[in-house]
Amino acid sequence: LRLDRVDHIETDLDQIVRYYRHLGARVERAARSLPHDKFWVKPFAFGNSLGHLILHLTGNLNHYIGAQIAATGYIRDRPLEFTDPTQHPPGQVVARFQETIELVARTIESLDDAALCVPVKDYDPIQTRFGLLLVCASHLNNHIGQMAYLVQAHGHSTNEPPLW
Repeated sequence: LRLDRVDHIETDLDQIVRYYRHLGARVERAARSLPHDKFWVKPFAFGNSLGHLILHLTGNLNHYIGAQIAATGYIRDRPLEFTDPTQHPPGQVVARFQETIELVARTIESLDDAALCVPVKDYDPIQTRFGLLLVCASHLNNHIGQMAYLVQAHGHSTNEPPLW
């Protein structure tokens, strides 16, 4: 990433923050589209429940952006994101996810050009923090598509019009 003017960086980072918050709202919309008794139910023998996908996204963002960029010290237990038998109340799971989205927003807002260009290791083909932010947004968006499918498989709808 190489930008000649700081105001462009701020504008671009504002757009990235807005996009993460937009994605966070879509996750919340999917969660609110299901009755509480369906939140942890897998509608297929394979795959995940909506609740476990939200746990996964919370862990993913806390790991890659929280721990790797913001140095929060978060320790990830990725397998538990998909198998946690606790079945916390949906509102609690969504609130924790939204707190994570705000951590992501604060982290992005704290970055400047030099911080965005800091190299990251062991995430080939990603080379910088900026790349990590892009991949995390793409990953989040991918799972939102799965969530919409899960909501429909349970016989409900997010009532979200096609966005693109």
